[in-house]
Amino acid sequence: MKKKLMIASLSLSLGLNGFTYQVSAETLNSIKQKQEQNKKQESQKKSEMHDNHEEQDETLAKIDNIAAELKKTGNKISEKESDITSTKAVISGLKEEIAVLEKRIAERDKLLKERVKSMYENGGAVSYLSVMLGSSSFGDFIDRMISLNLIASQDQTILEEHRSDKDKVAKKKSQVETELQNLTASLSELQGLKNQLNAQKKEQNRLLASLKEEEQHIHEDLMDIEEKNAILTAQEAAIKAEIARAQQEAERKKREEAARKAAAAAAARAEAQKASAQANKRSSAPAAKPAPAPAPAPAPAVSSRDFAFPTSGYITSRYGYREGGMHYGVDIAKPGAGVAVTAAAGGTVARSYYSDSYGNCVLITHYVNGQIYTTVYAHMRNRAVSEGQSVSQGQYLGDQGNTGNSFGQHLHFEMHKGGWNAAKSNAVDPLPYIQ
Repeated sequence: MKKKLMIASLSLSLGLNGFTYQVSAETLNSIKQKQEQNKKQESQKKSEMHDNHEEQDETLAKIDNIAAELKKTGNKISEKESDITSTKAVISGLKEEIAVLEKRIAERDKLLKERVKSMYENGGAVSYLSVMLGSSSFGDFIDRMISLNLIASQDQTILEEHRSDKDKVAKKKSQVETELQNLTASLSELQGLKNQLNAQKKEQNRLLASLKEEEQHIHEDLMDIEEKNAILTAQEAAIKAEIARAQQEAERKKREEAARKAAAAAAARAEAQKASAQANKRSSAPAAKPAPAPAPAPAPAVSSRDFAFPTSGYITSRYGYREGGMHYGVDIAKPGAGVAVTAAAGGTVARSYYSDSYGNCVLITHYVNGQIYTTVYAHMRNRAVSEGQSVSQGQYLGDQGNTGNSFGQHLHFEMHKGGWNAAKSNAVDPLPYIQ
């Protein structure tokens, strides 16, 4: 019931110069609906922003974990590289040791070959027997036997050392080569893990960059919604102000009309009294010509055009489709500094702000002949009016400029039959109104 009363209270019937001007709550209801739609979109975008931030936090946590793993892997790689360097140093030392062993083996090989050759040339065991039989005494025999045993023992020792050295060389070579192979394999595995972690980190950074870009788009969408809401809220206030202004104007004219009628009635009464007095005189005097009828009150002056051309210059682009899409207004350009832009009609400034697309921009709400109109003045160099301000037709708003998404000094002028909305569904060709 309250809603019906509110809507009814917004429907005003204004008598101006004998005409009835009516304004319904349809425009305000349309603004309310669009505000509700924007609230839903804003809520959705905020939810998307929350999800985006959570995903960014998760991605950053993954990047931190990967970075920690990379640090550990890097340390392990450094350790393995150090171990490999040490092993290579061991191998280098071993090569020297092997060279010494191989030299000793070669010398033993030579000595053994000489022994074998001597034994072969001297008859082997026969030579040993002749040595013993050639002894001069038993003591000499014993000495010769001990000497022969020592020689045989030395030969046996040489053979055992020879075999031992060969085994050591083979064993050390095998151990060091195996250790080096294991270290190299481990290093290769760690390098592979590092490459994998780097690839994961790169992918997470790419995802984070994508999320940052998405966040920027959501932020721009939210800013766009906030700007639309600000315009709608300002328009709502401006429409109410315009209706109130029109009502005050109607009441003022009504008072003026009442005063005019009262003055006319008083003049008529005075004229009647004068005529009555003259009639009394004529009753005692010869008949005279009747007095002329009073002159009719002058008709009210014809009002000027409802909307005036907002600036000077040439029309460089008209309303309608053009390359790049629909052009919802007309562009008017004139070279030189200080080309004034003025209000096309009296009204209330709904918005005076800077837009990324429109640059310095002013939106004015008008109530003309019972209809709400909105005019838009974009790309101005400066703005001389503020929101909520009442302006008259021809009042200075600023100068033609090149601000926002513009390519040269001009005024982009739009007219909307009703309120402005982002879809610009109320846009009309301004030229029939201002020419």
